[in-house]
Amino acid sequence: MIKKLLALLFVLNCSLTYAETIKTDVLIVGGGASGVSAAIQSARSKVKTMLIEQGPWLGGSMTAGGMCILDANRNLSAGIYHEFRGRVVEFYKSRLGYDTTRNAILTFEPYTGAAILKKITDTVKNLTVRMNTPFTTIKKDGTGWEVSITQNGKTDVIKARVVVDATELGDVAAKANAIFTSGFDSRKDTGEGIAPENATNQIQDISYIAILKDYGRTANRTIPKPDGYDAGKYACLKKVDIKQLLASGRLINDKYMINWSDCANQYSVTAEDLKPENREKTYKLARLHTLGLIYYLQTELGYKNLSISDDFPTPDHLPYIPYIRENGRVSGLVRMVLDDIYTPYSRGSQLYRTSIGVGDAMPGQHYITPGVPKIKYPPFPGYSIPLGAIVVKDMENLLVTEKALSVTHLVNGSITYPSVQMTLGQGVGATAAYCAFFKTTTKSLKVRVIQGEILDFKGILMPFADIPRSDPSFRAIQQVSATGLIRGIQKVNGNSAQVLFYPDTTVSTADIQPILNEIYSRSFLWFNKTKPAEVFTVGNLLSYISEMTLTDPAVLQKVMQSAWKTQFKFTQSFDVKRPVTRREFAVLANKYLNPFSRAVDISGKIIN
Repeated sequence: MIKKLLALLFVLNCSLTYAETIKTDVLIVGGGASGVSAAIQSARSKVKTMLIEQGPWLGGSMTAGGMCILDANRNLSAGIYHEFRGRVVEFYKSRLGYDTTRNAILTFEPYTGAAILKKITDTVKNLTVRMNTPFTTIKKDGTGWEVSITQNGKTDVIKARVVVDATELGDVAAKANAIFTSGFDSRKDTGEGIAPENATNQIQDISYIAILKDYGRTANRTIPKPDGYDAGKYACLKKVDIKQLLASGRLINDKYMINWSDCANQYSVTAEDLKPENREKTYKLARLHTLGLIYYLQTELGYKNLSISDDFPTPDHLPYIPYIRENGRVSGLVRMVLDDIYTPYSRGSQLYRTSIGVGDAMPGQHYITPGVPKIKYPPFPGYSIPLGAIVVKDMENLLVTEKALSVTHLVNGSITYPSVQMTLGQGVGATAAYCAFFKTTTKSLKVRVIQGEILDFKGILMPFADIPRSDPSFRAIQQVSATGLIRGIQKVNGNSAQVLFYPDTTVSTADIQPILNEIYSRSFLWFNKTKPAEVFTVGNLLSYISEMTLTDPAVLQKVMQSAWKTQFKFTQSFDVKRPVTRREFAVLANKYLNPFSRAVDISGKIIN
């Protein structure tokens, strides 16, 4: 009898400890800004999706890392990032002084941002979220992947068609043996005119951000002196306006986000310091550096009333993770360089045509180590992020986000910003869902199908700051511009440059003729016969549509005149002799010519 009981206990014990195998279509590893956005989009695209996050909060850098003031992409808000912004504004709108204007800088308390993301994910069908769940291994499984995870001391195996590495440091791709580069690229390697002549191995500093609270003028909330404290490390702060720095990081509820440059929060690291086996030591020293900053602020500069808030339930109340700006970058199907941002239309590759997201964050240069190359960026414009930059080369169905994107060091300085990553994450999720839904691989991506899915869910492809998502012509303008027919125009404002569509300006024949001839085989015959003037007219456009669609000109004109203001909502009168506006051209070309339907490859080349 005893032997039977022992045998039964043995069997039960084995069944309890044996690894469970979980099957899903898409697995996202990392619940940061891009990861949570990718997971939401993938699930909304009707494929079974799982998101695992090793920490207790969703949001990554912008919540668990404390980077809760977001100024990038506020003029390019769309899709899931727009949804998140809306939820944040709705939560705080009744608070006195909270800025609710459409393109205001977004501010929130870290735990509020994390709670909002959890609430969104809790309502998404087809999505399973596992918190406090690190991954341990990854290996190929046919065209898919097999990932081991640990939760509550138990190891399970997840089999997924597609895996997205949305970890802060590219850990999944690294364990899959993807090829990485880090540091500054050389000018010869990238062709970037402002890159240093020689490659160097420096990466941007990390920062442990602090959320401070004002406890009242008479309060003394001085923290204990941190281990290894050296007041000399923070001496540069005596030369700056502390009140101005505090004002720039003001949050609701008498709180301040402290993410200051130079000798303040920044902590210099190398790629070696950020390897898994060295992170604990590195992060501990970086935390002490920020605690030293706070102690200096209190004891040397007299701000005893300011101390660490209780936003984070960590022992020292600093964020769960540091704000990480850079690490290794994978080798992808394409590599995005600065020219793809500054001169996207004049390059041999037309990567803007493959866009799955946009950004406009000013590139950071955060180094306290002397001798690091200082890059003088020209006024920095908004940009599109190409599909090929998220696809790991020679590794089917492995996608990357965050710091692992296939971009140059100089592009990385902008593209890793949290609000840019949340915008991009939607495109990553649509790409992963495409592979799963159609049971295909990243070798057979159909760019326009993926882009169509992004637009179906109110995402964005082209960085036009003057065409908000609420514009009735938004989709038509996005689709036509993604072909290059109507190009964005950069307007410089100080050290940045908005990309504008200028919907009410005229259309140049010289601008549209090469693209129309590239897309439509009979186009050059029309141009040779019609010889339109320098400025394209309404009549020219109707004539061209008639020729390409084989529609009777008189019938077409009658239909257009009837629908001009009722259906198309154009504000100017119907007149075939006047110049056509860029808005009118985009709307009519999209409806009658549908250039967006022409397939493009991963480099943006039109496939005939």
